[in-house]
Amino acid sequence: MRTSPPNTRPIHTRWTRIGSIAAATAALVFAGLGTAATQASATPEATTQATPAKAASTAVTWAAAPCATPKKMGELACNSLRVTGGVTAFQKRQAALDGVTPEAADAATPSGYGPSDLQDAYGLTAAAASSGSGRTIAIVDAYDDPNAAADLAKYRSYYGLPSCTTANGCFKKVGQTGSTTSLPSADSGWGQEISLDLDMASATCPQCHILLVEASSASMANLGKAVNEAVTLGAKYVSNSYGGSESSSDTSYDSSYFNHPGVAITVSAGDEGYGAEYPAASKYVTSVGGTKLAASSTTRGWTESVWKTSSTEGTGSGCSAYDAKPSWQTDTGCTKRMISDVAAVADPATGVSVYDSYGVTAGWYTFGGTSASAPIIAGVYALAGTPSSGSYPAQFPYAHTSALNDVTSGNNGTCSTSYFCTAKVGYDGPTGLGTPAGVSAFTG
Repeated sequence: MRTSPPNTRPIHTRWTRIGSIAAATAALVFAGLGTAATQASATPEATTQATPAKAASTAVTWAAAPCATPKKMGELACNSLRVTGGVTAFQKRQAALDGVTPEAADAATPSGYGPSDLQDAYGLTAAAASSGSGRTIAIVDAYDDPNAAADLAKYRSYYGLPSCTTANGCFKKVGQTGSTTSLPSADSGWGQEISLDLDMASATCPQCHILLVEASSASMANLGKAVNEAVTLGAKYVSNSYGGSESSSDTSYDSSYFNHPGVAITVSAGDEGYGAEYPAASKYVTSVGGTKLAASSTTRGWTESVWKTSSTEGTGSGCSAYDAKPSWQTDTGCTKRMISDVAAVADPATGVSVYDSYGVTAGWYTFGGTSASAPIIAGVYALAGTPSSGSYPAQFPYAHTSALNDVTSGNNGTCSTSYFCTAKVGYDGPTGLGTPAGVSAFTG
């Protein structure tokens, strides 16, 4: 396998990223201002602070999850990044509240945002407590995570969420044919992705049932079959946290795998900065971009900007080369499908808490990437209620723009048409129409 020289972007071909994916780090103050990229392998600085009540300035380090580098040609990549050290935004927020100097993130205790943080940031606290019962969110990923059920139980128990197990009928794991016994081969890299997805669906819709559909491999054909199986098994909300380069085959994939009226299908926009990915470019899905989420003194209590670490790492966005523009998208600079529709937290430095034990030290990890934002938005759709028969839920936010937090600062790269890569008032590529401010924008 050809590898990239240090500090260069890996060669990105159809469905695969060849070589090592460049990781980055970010230094982040409590208010979420400023980032500085360095090598992920660099040793974190020692934690220092001027006074006990202020957060430490230790740089956060992270690396792409192993599934971000596909095993073989023809496979798609997951869109997740795992924090490896430093002090996260969650820890800095806690330090500001209790005056205790935070220590560098490790596996012993959570160091990322938990369910209450996400629910508060996105106006979901009341809905999460009262809605979602009997609704099923499907998580589609590749390969098997043997510890999925046990790790999910750990996460939910720690945060006081309702039990969701196979025994009580809340959690179900199947292969792409729907079998509970004939499962794909295990893979620890995709196991991290699965833990992230299951935990984020739980965080936003704790009353929901969860269906994990594991594709036999990370090919579009197998992942697409898993999407179809999820819908066949009754899921009205299907989260997908993977992608690859666009191709002329995408329109056929649209009709084969993603054209499911009455089902909310969310797809992460990608983690390589400005540029379109598929299946986020499918006209039938809700493409989900990523933000940097930080606590603030605003009325909302949180601020968001476009997630960008470097020119080669940040939320994806862009104008599709192949997919037709859906009728509900009215931006004029792109004649085809524009990515994204909405967004949620994705910056690893302001990342989310996940419990994982397969192939790593069992414990708590902080994750970022648009793999976090896609299941968060799937959970919001589930809280909002069952989509109307025959509808395409990707259009719902376009009819309720006032029920979203408009993200107006930041960019994910350079582009010839400004809003393709730069946040502005109203619609823009990196964050779409904005982030959830309750569930109203996701009903229809």
